[in-house]
Amino acid sequence: MSRGRMEAFSDGVIAIIITIMVLELRVPHDASWRSLIPLAPVFLSYVLSFVFVGIYWSNHHHLLQVVERVNGGVLWANLHLLFWLSLTPFVTAWMGENKFAAVPVSLYGIVLLGAAIAYFILARSLLAIHEPDSLLATALGADFKGKISMVIYLLAIPLAFVRSWLACSLYILVAVMWLVPDRRIEKTMVD
Repeated sequence: MSRGRMEAFSDGVIAIIITIMVLELRVPHDASWRSLIPLAPVFLSYVLSFVFVGIYWSNHHHLLQVVERVNGGVLWANLHLLFWLSLTPFVTAWMGENKFAAVPVSLYGIVLLGAAIAYFILARSLLAIHEPDSLLATALGADFKGKISMVIYLLAIPLAFVRSWLACSLYILVAVMWLVPDRRIEKTMVD
């Protein structure tokens, strides 16, 4: 399979994930502004998850721009990432429907951690089949943001049982870290 086919498949899966998430936003039966208030937790969890899925889509796209080849191990690593991302609609809906209760917030963190680990494995699988001085290796560097994100998730998961809003704050912190554009790959492609 070519890099392009893997990217196209991943794009399709991610588009479906976003579609499923938005379908969880139920339309109120009342036509007043007040009828939207009970939907606030569901909407907020959707926004957070949309941002996370968007971050993965963007970084996945940039990652594959400097990839020269893929192999079977890379395909499985990519599927591993898509598995964790595909759980996002479930944990998003559960967290929103239960107004950010401890167990759903903790499971949300577990899914985020699983996706972060899977992305790390995907990057390492790609590095294993490329030269040490390849554009990919240069672009990825030490991947500080990826590693610190996993540490923050590990802290947030048990914190959800103490104060779920603190755990959610840590999830938002990671999202904000990744919203700051990561120019490593773009810079490598220009140089």
